[in-house]
Amino acid sequence: MSQTATITRPATALSVGGKSNSPSSPMAAEGIELQRMGTGQSVGKDMTRVGSTPQDPRRTSSEEVGDADGAGPPPGHVAHGEVQRWNHPRGNVPKLAFAFLSFIIAGLNDAAVGALIPYLEQYYDLNYTIVSLVFLTPFAGYSVAAFTNARIHMKYGQRGVAVMAPLCHIITYAVVATHPPFPVIVVIYAISGFGNGLTDACYCAWVGDMDKANQVQGFMHACYSLGALFAPLIATSMVVKAGLPWYTFYYIMIAISVLEWVGLTITFWHKTGAVYRAEHPRQDGAKGAGTKDALKSKVTWMCALFFFTYMGVEVGLGGWVVTFMLRVRDAGAYASGISGSGFWAGMVAGRAGLGFVTERFGERLCISIYLVCCIALQLLFWLVPRFEVSAVAVAFLGFFLGPMFPGAVTVTAKLLPKDIHVSAIGFAMAMGGTGGTVFPFAIGAIAAKRGLLVSAVAVAFLGFFLGPMFPGAVTVTAKLLPKDIHVSAIGFAMAMGGTGGTVFPFAIGAIAAKRGLLVLQPIILALIVVVAGVWLAFPRIKKRQT
Repeated sequence: MSQTATITRPATALSVGGKSNSPSSPMAAEGIELQRMGTGQSVGKDMTRVGSTPQDPRRTSSEEVGDADGAGPPPGHVAHGEVQRWNHPRGNVPKLAFAFLSFIIAGLNDAAVGALIPYLEQYYDLNYTIVSLVFLTPFAGYSVAAFTNARIHMKYGQRGVAVMAPLCHIITYAVVATHPPFPVIVVIYAISGFGNGLTDACYCAWVGDMDKANQVQGFMHACYSLGALFAPLIATSMVVKAGLPWYTFYYIMIAISVLEWVGLTITFWHKTGAVYRAEHPRQDGAKGAGTKDALKSKVTWMCALFFFTYMGVEVGLGGWVVTFMLRVRDAGAYASGISGSGFWAGMVAGRAGLGFVTERFGERLCISIYLVCCIALQLLFWLVPRFEVSAVAVAFLGFFLGPMFPGAVTVTAKLLPKDIHVSAIGFAMAMGGTGGTVFPFAIGAIAAKRGLLVSAVAVAFLGFFLGPMFPGAVTVTAKLLPKDIHVSAIGFAMAMGGTGGTVFPFAIGAIAAKRGLLVLQPIILALIVVVAGVWLAFPRIKKRQT
């Protein structure tokens, strides 16, 4: 089927190739799907929807997704079954631009905390263990996001996330900028965790269902790494070079978050709940937001476990590289800082560049190769006690670690039905965020008791085993699950990931404080075995799913 006749008569059924395809006929969905697969052209571009029978509850005409006067679908509306691209519909370009900005803010948020820890200790006269509680509280926000993402999408659509998530950032940074009592800072970071949980699930699920999702996911997550790369440089320069108070950094965060709020609100304003429900119809007439269906899926839990461990490794390793180089490799302050930047720069390059490789050769093969490379680089980093070798190894470790997160998101979107994407990815991201907060806390507590060397070795090993799996797991999950539960399933998985990013740093630190640093070794070995087992247990993606 190379061409499709344009519908010009106002009828109650679509006519494709001379055949009647009413919404109630099974040929309707089949005809639209064949059109998309056969020509690569979008359904919305080749067909003109003129109406539908009022008796049909499944219609997606302008009466459901358009404005009140029935003038037609809003700009950028995508017909059900159409595969989006980064530049189609045309409105995707500004949407992606501000989604990328949102990920930059998330990277700035996560990396700045670690850089400002010494100044928080001094300002509030607290020890590291107490100050590190700021790593832990985003877990609460991620957890709430895990179970509300799908409902927010169903009721308010992507517009709801575009308005609420930046407001969470603005509120958090405005409060922190007033340098309130430390318990207030600990509590307020839960709000930023909720905002990050919303954006992670929303935009990862959206991009994960696009054409060439690995490439777009790679660039989007590279933006996170870009923010993490520059946050310590900006924050420490403002404090050390300019002599400004530590909280001055959050004035910049407020300004960027206001820009994020304005941009996302404008570009996603037409993506209401009605539009979302029309573009993501539940399978078999199912009711609800899809969270229960997402939690019933094995893929959701596998993806959540991946994110939980991966984000703990990424944040923990990225936050402790500088201190490791300074105290264990006896490097200077400037050289140590450069090595930390090298880790994040390598991650930016890996996510932006290797996404094309992953797209070409497949997630399962590529992520397995990335894992082997990470293992070799980690051994080099650990066993060769020279700063120069360690700095190069860390940079390349970031390079091969980086593409695993976006690859996992893409796979998750392919594995899950579209209607639970937000729930599943949101849950997994929340687990990842939890890991990203718990691991740094734990590492700090262990280092304070037993020395930094063992902590760095443990975290690094965990990182090279788990790092490549985040993007790969998301990608696989998206391929395996039905499209109609992508949002619910991927959203839930992302939320679980956020949880892991907060719980692990805290838990490991608490255990090590009581039992000693050597307890890290069995914990890490167990986690590596679990992660490897989960990756191997992922269902293979059939050709029809790719």
